[in-house]
Amino acid sequence: MTKTMHTIKVFLSMVYFVALSPLTSSATTWDRAYIETFAKSYLIEKIVPPVGGKLAIHVSSLDPRTRIKPCQVPLQANISENTQRRNINVKITCADSIPWKMYLPARIERTFAVVVATQTIDKGIMLSEANVGIEYIARNKIPGEKIIDINVVLGSKAKKRITKGRTITRNNVCLVCKGDVITIIAKTESFMIKTKGTALTSGNLNQQIKVKNSRSGRVIRPKISAVNQVTINL
Repeated sequence: MTKTMHTIKVFLSMVYFVALSPLTSSATTWDRAYIETFAKSYLIEKIVPPVGGKLAIHVSSLDPRTRIKPCQVPLQANISENTQRRNINVKITCADSIPWKMYLPARIERTFAVVVATQTIDKGIMLSEANVGIEYIARNKIPGEKIIDINVVLGSKAKKRITKGRTITRNNVCLVCKGDVITIIAKTESFMIKTKGTALTSGNLNQQIKVKNSRSGRVIRPKISAVNQVTINL
């Protein structure tokens, strides 16, 4: 019995030790990849995407020589500066009995859907679904007024060479180009007549341009209503 009792005591001691071990375990440690992912996840949760756009978040890699100390409590993240800035610093802190902190630089790109050239388009070439598409571009890389509806530019022509990846703007395309032979529509609520004319200036949808009426020789200023078509309300 004495030997049996001794065995039971040893067994119970081992169970007790195992049960207590999680309570006395050492502090949690993290690697660089975890810290970088932790910072990025915080930014995704903290920063609201722009209306009609997306966020592209790039967190800088920690220096491989950086020593990440253990921490007994959950890590905390914070941004002290204006979240609207493009470049910010994420502060990672450990509020342990021996606290520590580190900073990770991050870049926030706010991107928007715009029409871009999916291949190089030479001057005079018509824009179609074969050479233009929608891509998300950083706001600081969108020159001038952005076009978000591909249907607005389909059928227009390049006023100059547009390289692949470049955004399509009203300045580099024309729905009606100078020298085009176009249809002139003159209408009222009760009737409509059509005639031909020559565009004396270039423009895009709903813009006024100068047009010479081929029949009368008069120069008029109708609005562009479609590809190679202008309308004037009588």
